[in-house]
Amino acid sequence: MPSDRALEIEGISKTFGAVEAVRDLGFAVRAGELFGFVGRNGAGKTTTMRIVLGVLAADAGVVRWAGRPLDFATRRRIGYMPEERGLYPKMRCLEQLVYLGELHGMSGPAARTAGLGWLDRFGLADRRDAELQTLSMGNQQRMQLAAALVFDPEILVLDEPFAGLDPVAVDVMTAVLRERADAGLPVIFSSHELDLVERICDRVAIIDHGRLVACGTVADLRRGGPERLWVDVPGASAGWADGVDGATLVRVEGSRVLLELAPGTDDQVVLQAALATGPVREFRRAEPSLVELFRDVIGETAA
Repeated sequence: MPSDRALEIEGISKTFGAVEAVRDLGFAVRAGELFGFVGRNGAGKTTTMRIVLGVLAADAGVVRWAGRPLDFATRRRIGYMPEERGLYPKMRCLEQLVYLGELHGMSGPAARTAGLGWLDRFGLADRRDAELQTLSMGNQQRMQLAAALVFDPEILVLDEPFAGLDPVAVDVMTAVLRERADAGLPVIFSSHELDLVERICDRVAIIDHGRLVACGTVADLRRGGPERLWVDVPGASAGWADGVDGATLVRVEGSRVLLELAPGTDDQVVLQAALATGPVREFRRAEPSLVELFRDVIGETAA
């Protein structure tokens, strides 16, 4: 797949009455990229995905694939996994995958072969003739992803694909998504599992109240935040760091303290203050997790 193929969302807006669901939203998901799309409930993630799929029409803006606005033919090549399970509960698993494959232009035999392959990949080969409604919630989620993959899509758009999965199923699904990205597909998914997003995604976009508030690699997002230090001085009395200019106490964990440094503060000044109280067991820069970055960005937006 050509490397210039990217899913571009440019300036889209959508309102529902007085509610502004998405406002002037824009980012791109590159070919071969796992892209995490995160935000609070009601932030606009699902609305954005439905606009990409053509289920909703944007009030403004455009969605492009490989430089061209998406049309019906291109949208047929998108593998979509909705947050709400959208399969037929009384239809047998293999039969359902074959049917969906044929809807996307596959021949019956090709759809059957692909369906059997994905059922086997997701550990559902022995449930091929079972009705979907008889499967556990986690296995229904696996079926939902199999339905998005069965016709060999060119783009993957997944809304909360990891919801309700056990750790083993998460590992299987993660491996499949990484494999699809490595094959050249742009893969975008929303999730509230921020630790997982941090672990597997190449880039992350954070949306709040319908607006993009941050986008980039986790390392990019960290560079925009304040410098913080973990310092462990077992023999120090409480409040030892209160007198250190430019250092603000963020958190205490036993004898460890997390300090936030004001711009321009020399971390060696903090180290000298710590050494003055006794032996220092730990002194290192704190790398904020995506959860912490998310809270910081959302907090600033709310303010």
